[in-house]
Amino acid sequence: MTAHQAALEALTRYFGYDSFRPGQQGIVEALLAGRDVLGVMPTGAGKSVCYQIPAALSPGATLVISPLISLMRDQVDALNDLGLPAAFINTTQTPDEQAMVFAQAAAGQIKLLYVAPERLETGRFRD
Repeated sequence: MTAHQAALEALTRYFGYDSFRPGQQGIVEALLAGRDVLGVMPTGAGKSVCYQIPAALSPGATLVISPLISLMRDQVDALNDLGLPAAFINTTQTPDEQAMVFAQAAAGQIKLLYVAPERLETGRFRD
């Protein structure tokens, strides 16, 4: 199966669409090929799918940097509902809840992990 076919299959399976919106396919296929990509698209154009599809198809976890806690929660809830294991780590969680997410990530149980930019400054997270 080609990367294009795998991406379309994942798009249909997880999101219920049979084709990409303008601009999405090139970004998804470039990411699946291991290339660095900067995707600049307007609000509502489907930027999230551009990294969620490659995350679903690639081994390991994808780290998503998101500055808004409400967006993290919405994205994680939606992804879990779609069958894509996702979690977030942010200041609304207790240390025990954060430790549980770290353990799930270490065990390979999470495909997408959402964190705020400031989380990258903490030594515990980087370790």
